[in-house]
Amino acid sequence: MWERNLARWAEQLRPRIAIPARLALWDGREFDFGRHGEPRVTLRANDASALAYLLQPSLDRLGEAYVRGKIDIEGRVADAIELAFDLAHSANSRLDQIGGVLSRFSHNRSRDAEAIAYHYDVSDQFYASWLDPEMVYSCAYFERGDEDLATAQRQKIDLILTKLKLEPGQTLLDIGCGWGALVLRAAEHYGAHCVGITLSRNQYEHARQRVEAAGLADRVEIRLQDYRDVHGQFDRISSVGMFEHVGLKNLPAYFNRINALLADDGLALNHGITTSDPESRDTPFGAGSFIDRYVFPGGELPHLSLALRAAQQGGLEVLDVENLRRHYARTLALWSHNFEQNQEAIRELVSDPIFRIWRVYLIGCAHAFEHDLIAIYQILCHKAGRSSGQLDWSRRYMYAEHR
Repeated sequence: MWERNLARWAEQLRPRIAIPARLALWDGREFDFGRHGEPRVTLRANDASALAYLLQPSLDRLGEAYVRGKIDIEGRVADAIELAFDLAHSANSRLDQIGGVLSRFSHNRSRDAEAIAYHYDVSDQFYASWLDPEMVYSCAYFERGDEDLATAQRQKIDLILTKLKLEPGQTLLDIGCGWGALVLRAAEHYGAHCVGITLSRNQYEHARQRVEAAGLADRVEIRLQDYRDVHGQFDRISSVGMFEHVGLKNLPAYFNRINALLADDGLALNHGITTSDPESRDTPFGAGSFIDRYVFPGGELPHLSLALRAAQQGGLEVLDVENLRRHYARTLALWSHNFEQNQEAIRELVSDPIFRIWRVYLIGCAHAFEHDLIAIYQILCHKAGRSSGQLDWSRRYMYAEHR
């Protein structure tokens, strides 16, 4: 009976799948589907329990099957992700494609700290296996499109600090400082006095060591601290890859806290991932459910419109918005390439399920950014109601010869 169901399944999928693909069963039987030709990717079902995932596919179910070892991938992982999106798209209704509810999570300090630890404290060696040498874990910036990852990440940091018009002697707060690359560059090359905060103990320890090694302890302080517990005022504030953890309902309070910490004539820049769904619902086809379960517990992505509204509600005027979606697609593709190149070393560092989660997560996100399911924006702000006398008339200062 199930043999006939599989044959019918393969036949129905043939016109809907963009690449030639194959399903190989545990007993040696094979079913080809998708476009005709030699399969670019093979899904190998390791036992009969895998069929339930394949016959009713969504991205979270297919991802779970791979993480649990029910299926394996033969071929390029990028082709496997393209196939997974096609399978999920062909099997789900329009309602499922749109995504889930607006907001599902309750955020507080302890839950947020646990979520950050789960994601970022895998191990420093794990992240170093596929990030650039400075361990910048956020979207890079490609001025030409052919730069290597290290160059593009340095360009991203310089773009942020230049947009902020950071000057020697000014104070900078970096919310979600990662392993310290931005504050180190801000202190060493721009002459700023910096505070970097993170909820990840691994990042905190690593960043402090880097500050000491660079001889910048008099200009850079790294804190293991929640942004809600920071006090004082800063000339400049950056937040890179952090507001995704805040929660949709908390965004006005998040921007309000930035407003409270910002000097009256200061500038703040938020660099964060957004959804392309105008109602700020989940990423479609089950991708959001997979990420919440396995990668980013409690993460929520706002639509750009919601982020801009929340910034205004928080007392900030938005001065400039830049879409870096293509840049993140390329960044993730390079991360995935590094991950694939260093598979053997990475397998020694983490368990098989963790390896599988991150393998499909990185290239899956690259696909999502490439196809406009998610995006990323840099939003430059200052306090609302301020005089605009100190602002440049054009965006020219952000680019080229200035840096």
